[in-house]
Amino acid sequence: MKLHVNGSEHDVEAPPDMPLLWVLRDLMKLTGTKFGCGIAQCGACTVHIDGTPLRACVTPVSAVAGRKITTIEGLSPDGRHPVQQAWAELDVVQCGYCQSGQIMSAAALLAVVPSPSDQDIDQALAGNLCRCGTYPRIRAAVHRAAQLGKA
Repeated sequence: MKLHVNGSEHDVEAPPDMPLLWVLRDLMKLTGTKFGCGIAQCGACTVHIDGTPLRACVTPVSAVAGRKITTIEGLSPDGRHPVQQAWAELDVVQCGYCQSGQIMSAAALLAVVPSPSDQDIDQALAGNLCRCGTYPRIRAAVHRAAQLGKA
């Protein structure tokens, strides 16, 4: 099956019901997308499908064939996406496990709401759990990314 991942076409041999997460991690070696819960409740596996955040752990690969898939590796080729810059600038990461999902959800939010309120951020990232509790830094980084995106 053909997948459009991070701007390139890939031929992937996978069963149609194989979760996208495992296609990305095991078959394509894109390990930035993390396995957290396996039931779409934690957000660690968040990727973009046609610009919309989606949980890769419960999405069969057949459901995304022919659609534009973006992983954390494809968000920016050099790590210069405003969200990635803000995360580094504000030292958001503690353990880091959830952060690729947090970043992908934040980037999707900023693509549609360039100047989000705290409520917008909380709502958009509500499905992304952080065991370390870095939520205040995450929110601050989303606001900072909004500023960087306007520069």
